[in-house]
Amino acid sequence: MLQAGRLQFQPMYSSQVLDHFENPRNAGEVPNPDVRVRLENPACGDILELTAKIKDGVVTEIRFRAKGCVSAMACGSLLTEMVAGKTIHEAAAIPREYLVSEIGGLPQASGHAGHLAIDTLKALLAKAGG
Repeated sequence: MLQAGRLQFQPMYSSQVLDHFENPRNAGEVPNPDVRVRLENPACGDILELTAKIKDGVVTEIRFRAKGCVSAMACGSLLTEMVAGKTIHEAAAIPREYLVSEIGGLPQASGHAGHLAIDTLKALLAKAGG
């Protein structure tokens, strides 16, 4: 978009997405996890793995490993921050729209990353008995 002789552009990723991508939180694997889930998006090939410790219905520790696009990695990172310390029921109530909003939005072509993160969380919680 050209405006008054200057080229204007909108950044592809929000500052929150870039921060979580460049400085991922809770990356890696929980040692001796109570539950482990790995999902793959067959359309794009992104993979998200979550491992967690759950005590008395509370997610006491959660980590992620991701292989894929910037948005998939950022959503995995933010998701672990959002879920840590929550009960299984509180974590299950986190909607995809809230995750996407908290990450500063996602480009249309990367919307799948929010779905992958929430789908993986739901699978993890189901496996944990929630």
